[in-house]
Amino acid sequence: MATPPFDLVIFDCDGVLVDSEPLALRVCLELGAELGWPLTEDEVVDRFLGRSERAVQSQIAERLGAGLAARWGTEYRTRLAAVIDTELTVVHGIVEALDALPVPLSCVASSGSHEKMRRTLGRTGLHDRFAGRIFSASEVARGKPEPDLFLHAADRMGVAPDRCAVVEDSQYGVRAARAAGMRAFGYAGGLTPAAWLTGPDTTVFDDMRTLPTLLARAPA
Repeated sequence: MATPPFDLVIFDCDGVLVDSEPLALRVCLELGAELGWPLTEDEVVDRFLGRSERAVQSQIAERLGAGLAARWGTEYRTRLAAVIDTELTVVHGIVEALDALPVPLSCVASSGSHEKMRRTLGRTGLHDRFAGRIFSASEVARGKPEPDLFLHAADRMGVAPDRCAVVEDSQYGVRAARAAGMRAFGYAGGLTPAAWLTGPDTTVFDDMRTLPTLLARAPA
């Protein structure tokens, strides 16, 4: 396999490492119906997928008011934790991809909180692979689609942005990677349509097992 033009691969967590997005979608649809904001699946993916909790809560508060937004947030965390504990699995093919990764360094940079990632990565046996190299949007001023989180992760890992690859499954994530001057790899094997991930400096793929080859053959 060729030597890739990267020194660091930055992985999103939800939808890239752990298959939590369908669970989160289900909970959001339930809460929307209960609290007065009926949403379709596409609307949840478009509005919420890949965004920080702050950004999501802001949208809900604008639509339903601060009180219901706070209730939504509390119920969401409680219900999602319950289904994570009973239903969460890894993204298909990610273990094989991690085992064959042709890049020397890797880390996680997610819109989710550290508490949430400890739960999801711990439940799926992936936490130890990234221990000490896990970064959250709570550590930066602006979440995705702004580049802050990915630039923060690269800085902490000691790697220049142009030597970083980002693996994302949301439109906001690939936009953040491009804004950071990094090559984006948009995973379309989950909830986000491939067309929403397509763009400059972006490779779209739908089988996680192909990621090592895609990284190795990426243009310099």
